[in-house]
Amino acid sequence: MKYILLIFTICCHSLWGQIEKKDLGTLSGGSYQVLIPKNWNKKLVMYAHGYQFQGQKPSEANVGLEKRLQVILDRGFAIAASDYPAVGFVLPEGIDATEELRQAFVKQVGKPDSTFMVGHSMGGGITLGIMENFGNHYDGALPLCPLSSRPYLQCRKEFDMYATFNGLFPGIVPSLKDIFDVNSSVGFVNLSQAGSRIGQITQAIMAKDSSLAKAFAKKFDLKLKDLAGSLFFNQNVLRDLAIKFGGNPFDNLQTVYSGFPDDLQTNKLAERLGATKNPNQLFSRYDRTGNIQKPVLLVHTIYDQLIPVTYAVVNYENMVHQQQKDKYFTVKYTNGQAHCAFSPQQLATSFDLLRNWVKNGNKPQGGYLE
Repeated sequence: MKYILLIFTICCHSLWGQIEKKDLGTLSGGSYQVLIPKNWNKKLVMYAHGYQFQGQKPSEANVGLEKRLQVILDRGFAIAASDYPAVGFVLPEGIDATEELRQAFVKQVGKPDSTFMVGHSMGGGITLGIMENFGNHYDGALPLCPLSSRPYLQCRKEFDMYATFNGLFPGIVPSLKDIFDVNSSVGFVNLSQAGSRIGQITQAIMAKDSSLAKAFAKKFDLKLKDLAGSLFFNQNVLRDLAIKFGGNPFDNLQTVYSGFPDDLQTNKLAERLGATKNPNQLFSRYDRTGNIQKPVLLVHTIYDQLIPVTYAVVNYENMVHQQQKDKYFTVKYTNGQAHCAFSPQQLATSFDLLRNWVKNGNKPQGGYLE
């Protein structure tokens, strides 16, 4: 991949007092930062960040990276993280940008003694995509609450949630028809307005039918208090996809929904749309396969309002099993009650388990992580 700009600036200290060098620059895949601690042990962690809303800047994604991954820096690892070239759903672009940055690190600094891949949320999906496609350059990976289902299936969940919600609670959030009409007035809600907008949605839902709202939330593995926030997030994700595709990649004209208090009524009322764009236009690039060749320790909170356990763990576990790569995959879960709600100690313990697995060949037993 051609480098269009490569700038290295050296800082002799950081807010945390442990950074020997901080390299900032831009590659064709976007801006990046490289953190090298004073006690660098010639080992590297490539890091992939999560989803950003439209209206944010790519350069904002890794602000505070030192604090976020301090336990990894404490262990003498350098960290290299790309901001990606754009925001929103950029999983394939994130994979390309991460691999480009890894190559740049090797060229400029030298080949590390070992290299690990770590990522949160969509970055966890990028982590898995890296291991499926560029795993020969890595020793192991730690995806955290990852987007680990096939991207189409994960985003289709958001679509189906909106379709059924708009049938049962019409007029509260924009229709799918408007969201996927690229010429409509539906826009992106700035994150600074998230609190007030989520409050409005919550009030309208509860005024309509609080009992139905509770059952609806349960159907989508949500606590009632998180329903409005999830709808707010989904609106922005779906609108982002509409703009990227130039239309609608989903089709629920033949879908029969179940698991609601009244399935017949839900199906009669659900908003229906036919696809206007080929989903492979975006979702086929680095589509999930489960074909891993190196140790992958997936860590997930027991409750996640954005990527439920079924999508993050069960779907990927089945793909890995189908590929007969179970020896490279294990799962730990925590008592976390929100998306990527991990303590520094849980991150440290998970990373140490992965390192020990790689070093000694002792696969950690899946299960609860304190």
